[in-house]
Amino acid sequence: MSDTQMPPAHPFDDDKLKEECGIFGVVGVTDAANFVALGLHALQHRGQEAGGIVSYHPDHGFNSARRFGYVRDNFTSQKLMETLPGELAIGHVRYSTAGSKGQTQIRDVQPFFGEFSMGGAAIAHNGNITNAEALRRELIERGSIFQSSSDSECIIHLMARSLQRNIPERMEDALRRVEGAFSVVAMTRTKLIGVRDPLGVRPLVLGKIGDGWVLSSETCGLDIIGADYVREIEPGEMVVITAEHGVESIRPFRPQKSRFCIFEHVYFSRPDSIIGDRSVYETRRQIGVELARETPIEADLVCPVPDSGTPAAIGYAHESGIPYGMGIIRNQYMGRTFIEPTEQIRNMGVRLKLNVNRALIKGKRVVLVDDSVVRGTTSRKIKEMILDAGAAEVHFRIASPPTAWPCFYGVDTPQREKLLAATMSEDEMRDHLGVDSLKFISLDGLYRAVGEASGRDAKSPQYCDACFSGEYPVKPSDMVEKGFQMKAAE
Repeated sequence: MSDTQMPPAHPFDDDKLKEECGIFGVVGVTDAANFVALGLHALQHRGQEAGGIVSYHPDHGFNSARRFGYVRDNFTSQKLMETLPGELAIGHVRYSTAGSKGQTQIRDVQPFFGEFSMGGAAIAHNGNITNAEALRRELIERGSIFQSSSDSECIIHLMARSLQRNIPERMEDALRRVEGAFSVVAMTRTKLIGVRDPLGVRPLVLGKIGDGWVLSSETCGLDIIGADYVREIEPGEMVVITAEHGVESIRPFRPQKSRFCIFEHVYFSRPDSIIGDRSVYETRRQIGVELARETPIEADLVCPVPDSGTPAAIGYAHESGIPYGMGIIRNQYMGRTFIEPTEQIRNMGVRLKLNVNRALIKGKRVVLVDDSVVRGTTSRKIKEMILDAGAAEVHFRIASPPTAWPCFYGVDTPQREKLLAATMSEDEMRDHLGVDSLKFISLDGLYRAVGEASGRDAKSPQYCDACFSGEYPVKPSDMVEKGFQMKAAE
């Protein structure tokens, strides 16, 4: 595959919310780019469209490689990795939300690089800038020339126009003008820099490996390289790290109450990661427990919709006393680049990825546990497969509240009118999907599962839950300008 052509998406992968990207950086280790490649491999679930790495070596300067496709297919080549020498490197895996979806160019692939008067800098961004279009117009009017369609490039141009004396200060200056959600990993010739937005919507953690330091979107990225987890980068914090002096913490933003994305707990993060000192797996299992308490049903079998529904299904089965079984088996070798030569093959749909365990399902009243319902297209196909296999009844239990609002903070969500829960009641969704029952966990139940014993504080929510509640902690300025109607204040 050429590095200017994107791999084809599988048409039945479009019924899940998708994180925008994962970011990773290392300083103070030999062949840092190799560690970054491993870290990006661990973060591949956060973006499968493309990946990039930038490294720095005193004798060779900055070097970069950007490719479409999986990390394993690009950044395992010794020949390529030898072009990325040095003890300092950052990387990025991408799933586009801003820019031209489906028409991505290699120039849109991060990290982005800029040459400033005091030296070069590269930057990788996870999240979404909600005032990017306004910033872009202003910057272009002032003479900036953009190379990509990505909102993240605004940060580089704002840094270039800053009058601050060094790159970390220029980054502070630039990010103060940015609205929305951002976790950033950046590098200069000597420094590794990490920043989270004041609300801490997107994740970023700090690790230690030997004498070196690591920044990663998730702790699973630390595990793969044998790094020790140190702590989360706090909301509104910037860390500037050097091999010689370690970690310096800076607070460039006015303190605000944290609003971490609650859907990281539900789906985005890997189950073997740790968020806020809590196991993601255990949180998802507890979501299933709360779901069983809120939505009991008489049934014979609890089955997960693999793989994201598995921990919640285990919790549901344990709490309800209904036996757990793998009623649906996932084809582990079904990838995004699967070749679909005929319309007949395409029409097989979800069967290319999932198959029903007929011997287990036949004659049973089945509870299917999934993480979410977005458009409902995959849910309908799975229901049909379960009934074709001879199930007596099909009951859906969903480990998140109804997704009724789009996310503007780094998650790929459809337009609101294409979200099933935006146009239908729960009963109407049940009839649309053609199942015997359909129930979602409540927002309070989800909050209890993630450790908030009293549920959701309606006056001051502890998390960003805009996709469920319609309450946006940062106004999506660009979308409002285009006519997006926010939820009226109650």
